[in-house]
Parts: sequence; structure tokens; C-alpha cells
Amino acid sequence: MIEYLTNPETWAALATLTVLEVVLGIDNLVFLAITSAKLPPHQQDSARRIGLSMALIMRVGLLTTLTWIAALTEPVFTVDEFAVSWRDIVLGLGGLYLLYKGVTEIHDTVEGGDGPSGGRGHAKYSVVIVQIMILDLVFSLDSIITAVGMTNNLPVMIAAIVIAILTMMFAAAPVSNFINRHLTVKMLALAFLILVGTALIADAAHFHIPRGYLYAAIAFSIAVEALNLWVKSKHDRRAATDTVEVDKP
Repeated sequence: MIEYLTNPETWAALATLTVLEVVLGIDNLVFLAITSAKLPPHQQDSARRIGLSMALIMRVGLLTTLTWIAALTEPVFTVDEFAVSWRDIVLGLGGLYLLYKGVTEIHDTVEGGDGPSGGRGHAKYSVVIVQIMILDLVFSLDSIITAVGMTNNLPVMIAAIVIAILTMMFAAAPVSNFINRHLTVKMLALAFLILVGTALIADAAHFHIPRGYLYAAIAFSIAVEALNLWVKSKHDRRAATDTVEVDKP
């Protein structure tokens, strides 16, 4: 046991997989923020925690069935020489749902007002939790398959997933609050979901879009929006200062 813990290869594998899981969890975090915002404020934190906790159990359960995970990439049927696997089916359905979710949320935000519920009332607690669990499974499918391909060390893979989920639990509330406070940021997040949904459908069609391109695009958009928010904040402070000076006798 001591030799196992003091082996540099073990810690290198853990660090690599943890970074991979956290980076690939960014899209999951955005979906988490958008979906939990449909609940009343007092239920949002618990829904995120329960949804991610159940997702963690599912991920660990998947890792314990390594043979089944490997079989996910095996063709199930063929259409005109195009081999379709369970991975393709899951990614395709997940991508279609993200497209639907992104488009409907944008429509609700534009047509239904600026409130978190989009003018249609609050969503059901159990429905939101199930959505978080299912989409986390879709988002994690590729990362789990990648993890299996990188190492056969099950404890390392489980540890990396636990750390990634705990990171998402810690970051979920501040990210959700920030997105919901700024309408333009929320629109960017929804556009990101549509972008990810398109990438999942492309993966299902065996046309891989490197995730680095997606993250670079959204990072550029976030940088531009951060500048906009900074300029707006400066203008608001300047306007407030001018108002106070005018009110002085």
C-alpha cells in the first residue's frame, strides 16, 4: 500500500485524469446552472448537490464495469457501412437534447422575461434532478472512456472523478448565481450549450470536433463579456458618483 501511494506514476495519472475530468466538466457546470435556475431559490442548492451526488454514484458504477464500457464503442448495427455504437446513440440523443434545451431556454428568456423561470413558473424538483443526472452521464461518457484508455488503475480513476464532482459542487452555486445575475452571460451560456450539443451530434456521426476549439471560442466570448461588464460597472459607479455630487447642497 505504501509503495502504491509513493509511486510517482500513480500521482501523475491522478493529476492528469483529475484535470481532464474538471475541464470536461465545464459544459456540465453550465448546464447545471441553467437547469437549477428553473427551481425556487431555496431548492436550487440541494438539487445541485443531490443531482451531482447521484451522478457520482453512476460514474463510479460505470467504472466498475470496465468490460461493458469498452463494449460501448463496439458497433450495434450498421447503416450503409456506417457503424453505430451505443456511444454514438447516447451522444447523439444527448446532443439533440442540449440543442432543444438551449433553443427553448433562449426563447423563454427573450419572450418570457428576465426571471429565472422564464415566465412559465418553476420546474419540478425531481425533474430537474433527473435532468442533471442524465446529462452528467452523457457529458461524462467520453471522459470515462478516455480514463479507461489512459490507465487501468481503478482507484485512481475513481479518485479523479470524486475530486472533479466535488469541484463542481463547490463551484456550482457561485457560477449559477453569476450566470443568473447577468442576462448576457446567461445567453452566452445557452449558446455554449448549443455549441456543445452540436459537437456531441458530430461525435455521434464520427466527425470529431476537438474540444479545445469549443473551449477557446467560449473563453474568447467570456473575455469579451468580462470587458463589457467591467466597462458597465465603471459607468454605473461614475453615474452614481455624479448623482451624489448633484444632490449635494
